[in-house]
Amino acid sequence: MTAAATFAFAGQQFQMLADRALFWPRHGALIVADLHLEKASWYAAHGQPLPPYDSHDTLDRLAALVTATGAGAIWCLGDSFHDRDAASRIVPAVAERLHGQAAATKLVWIAGNHDGLTGGAWGGEVADELVVDGIVFRHQTLAAETRPEVSGHFHPKLRLNLRGRLVSRPCFAGDRQRLILPAFGSLTGGLACEDPVIAGNFSGSYRAMLVARGRLLSVPCANDATASRIAAAR
Repeated sequence: MTAAATFAFAGQQFQMLADRALFWPRHGALIVADLHLEKASWYAAHGQPLPPYDSHDTLDRLAALVTATGAGAIWCLGDSFHDRDAASRIVPAVAERLHGQAAATKLVWIAGNHDGLTGGAWGGEVADELVVDGIVFRHQTLAAETRPEVSGHFHPKLRLNLRGRLVSRPCFAGDRQRLILPAFGSLTGGLACEDPVIAGNFSGSYRAMLVARGRLLSVPCANDATASRIAAAR
């Protein structure tokens, strides 16, 4: 099984997976965000040719996690496709894999800002958000939300200076109420976890988290965005 660490959130036990995903044993659900399928073909269509294998690689890793966890459901938290025209560029082999995955698992596509509700073309269910056991699963955090929330969108990354070498890894960003997942897609970039764009989603201190060598690594993030708002209000 892929490296994982038990993680408590909103009174529930999850498994944080080293390969940028979350598993909820209670519901047998594998939770991922920001697959950005067909990103390479989008770049190719705009004059920047990239090897057209990102969708296959992303789906390979997704299938491997389904096997490793025994997941019966996959919840994709938005931007599963890089753009709303991705369907016109998907080759038959990728389309077949998507249909097969939807037939083998309970696949839920949450709408993202890039892809809207396009996922249903490949089977499965589509929704703006999902609420399970009082936890809201959506693409992007909602400032007015008072319930526990799991989302994606920001592609958080943890950047550390280790022995003079800068190391950057996709990570989770979260506090007691909110959890932002890393991007799962093979060609997705990232934003530093302490960036004000990410910090602004938290009302106070929060942490960058990832699984390293089978253990949960948790690093506090200074919320300068919150401090700035407090100073401006005075």
